[in-house]
Amino acid sequence: MKKTLLQSLSVACLCTAFSLSAAAEPVIGQPAPQFEGMTTSGQTISLADLKGTPVMLEWTNHGCPYVQKHYDGGNMQKTQRALTEDGVVWLSIISSAPGTQGHVSPEGADELTASRGAYPSHVVLDPEGTIGRLYDAKTTPHMFLINASGTLEYMGAIDDKPSARPSSLEGAHNYALAAWDEVKAGKPVSESNTKPYGCTVKYAE
Repeated sequence: MKKTLLQSLSVACLCTAFSLSAAAEPVIGQPAPQFEGMTTSGQTISLADLKGTPVMLEWTNHGCPYVQKHYDGGNMQKTQRALTEDGVVWLSIISSAPGTQGHVSPEGADELTASRGAYPSHVVLDPEGTIGRLYDAKTTPHMFLINASGTLEYMGAIDDKPSARPSSLEGAHNYALAAWDEVKAGKPVSESNTKPYGCTVKYAE
């Protein structure tokens, strides 16, 4: 009797752990994983606070050649501006650990935003990699579009040209922008999950 009860409790615990783990994974068509983080201005921001507003998450690392391609060529700024002007909250997230490529201070991140003419709503610093691991962010850039109801609509690459060459911007299909256009039009996202490309996210070991 006691053994059976212990076995039942063990199974229940395993199921609960699995359920929590599964719920935390980013899955298209499911609620986006909840998080909170600190912006460069020292403000705590959470996904829960943004309910009712569409959100784009962009993992970034200014030292990454792939990120540089999109910023130096103006593609990331163009995409940011198009979405934010439509009312999307754009969060640029830096998950580079201290001592790794892309790690910056709040002041350094703000200087980058200003010098590149970028249009994020906020830059979120994630040096411990908590948000990055929650979303299984693999590369910089890596994009996640969440609709106003909190459902994950798109995750993957910013476009279909997995190259660091500036010339590859020409003729590229912008997945992130296309996904937003479909969400805005009330349509299902036709390409909702693509393979991200870029530099690996520099998580703390």
